[in-house]
Amino acid sequence: MYRFLLTPRWWGINLFVVLAIPFCVFMGTWQLGRFEDRVQTHDAAEKQPAPGTRAAKPIDDLLPVDTVTSGRPATATGRYADQFLVPGRKLDDKSGFYVLNMLRTDGGKALPVVRGWLPGRPGHTAVPAAPTGEVTVTGDLQASENAGTTGVDSSGGLPSGQLGMISAASLVNLVPYDVYDAWVTLQETDATGSLRPVPATAAQGTGLDLKAFQNLGYTGEWFVFAGFVLFMWFRLVRREAEAARDLELGLVSDTDADTNAGTGSTADTEAGTRPATATATATTDATDATDTTDAADPHVSADAG
Repeated sequence: MYRFLLTPRWWGINLFVVLAIPFCVFMGTWQLGRFEDRVQTHDAAEKQPAPGTRAAKPIDDLLPVDTVTSGRPATATGRYADQFLVPGRKLDDKSGFYVLNMLRTDGGKALPVVRGWLPGRPGHTAVPAAPTGEVTVTGDLQASENAGTTGVDSSGGLPSGQLGMISAASLVNLVPYDVYDAWVTLQETDATGSLRPVPATAAQGTGLDLKAFQNLGYTGEWFVFAGFVLFMWFRLVRREAEAARDLELGLVSDTDADTNAGTGSTADTEAGTRPATATATATTDATDATDTTDAADPHVSADAG
């Protein structure tokens, strides 16, 4: 009854099932692993002490920025140079902008330093001047922003002196010196108190954010796909087996035989009618020919009388 499983069509179906199920299970397991990694990094971040309670280290000792060094206090010494305003940044649900200054270090590279946040729009709010001379700053270390970071304006077209994304890739085109691939946010602002400190954010991929639960959702989807493939295979096998059983019981062959018989009888009737019609036609033609001959020869008719 199940010999149909060895047919070429079913070989293709079986091969698809054999490959699809392990693939779905593998992808589901991989997504689950991604979710578990995010949970572990979130737990590790929760156990770390607050950034303000950890000892500050030189910026070069904390690079490159990763999930461990992100948020750590970093120190750097230099002189403030170019200043940029970063619009579209919110703090406590209020719109405003960051005040960012480039700190030229003794090594020649510049460190982007966010001195604080101001409400309003750039150009309409007075910005406190940066300290002059050599300064030593201590701020929470942050990784360069990207297009997916909250508040980033990657569309371009900003006025001169404004910056949409705090990253070395954006700043390297605006300043004539090398830039650190990181930035710091000061937690102690100027003496006037007009600048509000910008709190450090957790590194991407370390919290239970929407992406983490997306991984969990994808896990369920892949396992559902695997179950659906197996369900459809059993359903097709059952349907094919039922069709084979009907053939053995004659439930299908009798109907096919009746249909074939009806088709054969019709063909025979048509075939038998054609010779009879041809014979009748030939007889009529012969009679007409004889009558024509008799009428054309009067001597033959007289002799006959």
